[in-house]
Amino acid sequence: MKNEMSNHRFSSLSRLHKALDIPAPMHPLVSLINNAAGNIPLAKLPSPHILNFYKISYKMNFQGKFKYGQHYYDFEEGGMFFVSPNQITGGHAPLSDQSGYTLLFHPDFLLGHELSRKIKEYGFFSYSINEALHLSEKEKTTIISVFENIEEELKGRIDNFSQDVVISQIELLLNYSNRFYNRQFLTRKAVSSDLLQKVEEILHDYFQSSPNKNQGLPTVQFLSEQLHVSASYLSDMLRSLTGQNTQQHIHNHLIEKAKEQLSTSDASISEIAYELGFEHPQSFSKLFKLKTNVSPLDFRRSFN
Repeated sequence: MKNEMSNHRFSSLSRLHKALDIPAPMHPLVSLINNAAGNIPLAKLPSPHILNFYKISYKMNFQGKFKYGQHYYDFEEGGMFFVSPNQITGGHAPLSDQSGYTLLFHPDFLLGHELSRKIKEYGFFSYSINEALHLSEKEKTTIISVFENIEEELKGRIDNFSQDVVISQIELLLNYSNRFYNRQFLTRKAVSSDLLQKVEEILHDYFQSSPNKNQGLPTVQFLSEQLHVSASYLSDMLRSLTGQNTQQHIHNHLIEKAKEQLSTSDASISEIAYELGFEHPQSFSKLFKLKTNVSPLDFRRSFN
């Protein structure tokens, strides 16, 4: 299996272009594949496969499921998806219309630029199930214009400014995607609110169950698995609705449960810490004071 997958790894853009039977890329580290006419045989790519570079795709009319890692994007009327290097992609159902644009760029292309660090902050490179970006007509026009700007730059004469110009366009594309994802969270508020309610229910049940000391503290990964969404998507969705990410929601429930224990029971601080799932009482006391500005002991004294 390992040898089979190694044969399906594309370590260079040139090799990918060759597999698609299209002209070699104008730049060895960045490529814009314009398949707006739908005449590039994307079905030639082995499925699944691994890329050594970033991939940003906009599919105009694609419908169906597209595998990314162990999960699937679910497309209804086309949309955007984002793949980071060394992720397994492909494995989709029989292909429908795959017209659109695909931007590919190697991490080395960003070296020496701030985006090389900042790109890791764009959470949608880690999104998975049912988390593709669906664009409005106006948003489609905006995104396509950026793709076309990149294409025009790559087709022109490569000079000392080319890299800076293309990187600025990539960052613009990422920032637009961030904005449009935030809009998607809001316009799908019913779905997002339902997810938020489920988060609250899971955390409530978790901290009501006793004892938690054998389970430890709930993690972001635990919550995302319970809800069948990726950890990055969950945090970004919660932040758009409440201003707080998943970890902060976990801490909120933990502190409320700790306050209840401190004010209604005679258990020691250490016992409460272990009951909540902390391995070390000092960690509990530190977090409690950070969130409430008082120590657990001082909080308890205020009720006596």
